[in-house]
Amino acid sequence: MKKPSKHENELPTISGMAKLGGKVTRTSACPLELSPNFAKPPGRIELSAYDWPSLSERLKQIKHIALDMDGTIYKGNTLFPYTITFCMQLKELGIGYSFLTNNPSKSTTDYLEHLGKMGLSVSANELYTSAQATIRYLKTHLPDAKRLFILGTPSMIGEFEKAGFVNCVEETVDAVVVGFDMTLTYPRLCRAAWWIKSGKPYIATNPDWVCPTDQPTLLVDCGSICAALEKATGRKPDVTLGKPQPEMLEGILHAHRLLPHEVAMVGDRIYTDMLMAQQAGVFSVLVLSGEATLADAQQANPRPDITLQSIAQFGELLAEAK
Repeated sequence: MKKPSKHENELPTISGMAKLGGKVTRTSACPLELSPNFAKPPGRIELSAYDWPSLSERLKQIKHIALDMDGTIYKGNTLFPYTITFCMQLKELGIGYSFLTNNPSKSTTDYLEHLGKMGLSVSANELYTSAQATIRYLKTHLPDAKRLFILGTPSMIGEFEKAGFVNCVEETVDAVVVGFDMTLTYPRLCRAAWWIKSGKPYIATNPDWVCPTDQPTLLVDCGSICAALEKATGRKPDVTLGKPQPEMLEGILHAHRLLPHEVAMVGDRIYTDMLMAQQAGVFSVLVLSGEATLADAQQANPRPDITLQSIAQFGELLAEAK
């Protein structure tokens, strides 16, 4: 059995907790579905690891919200109608927030502009992308890798160039970086496969299979591109960054001097957002406004701490708990 962290004995920070005899302990049981006698607060809770009194006490300890973006605050180019109200509500409650995204297709500058056009005023230190995580990894673990073959959008490539890397097309490269490339072409896919097959260090920015969208299409994401490359080369990425790697959240804990039980991770994907929350020991909130369905949440093991339709319901719960 995994040794619990120092916070797990004090607070129910991870999914799969149950309250027994007035003491919070970890169990192997999944969170319970709501029953008719569950004391519901305003807003519908789809699944919860707690009865309402216990959940209310737990929510009172939240000081900072880590928010996924695609599928959580917007989908595609459409901001959810409740997002701005939710952010204003957090400020009124004295709760901080940061935006995390596994989507590396936009640079930090482009993301801030994108969010600004939607009506969200966000500073650079409130945003952390999987491209930034990949850059940090390369500088820390592969400091001599300067010349990269980057399978990514021009905006993503610009983020790497701004950080001091050289994007190579035909020249010899030090490493291959594969991201969510919405400008993917067959010749570039084949070139990436060539360098990977040749044994170059191979880094993926994120594990997502698809990217949520409000358009009638399916956006093939980095994980699916890497799956194609694996079939062609016989290699998986040496390292996959982004969520669910807990480092994405540890940066927030360090920057804001927070303990895990003071942070909630809100997202729409079980295998990235929720897994990262559970690995980092923070409160996990699954919203059904993006990729995951209620059936996915019911089958997850462990399940998220709570499952809601959207961040609108989470705002209601936080306000009620205060």
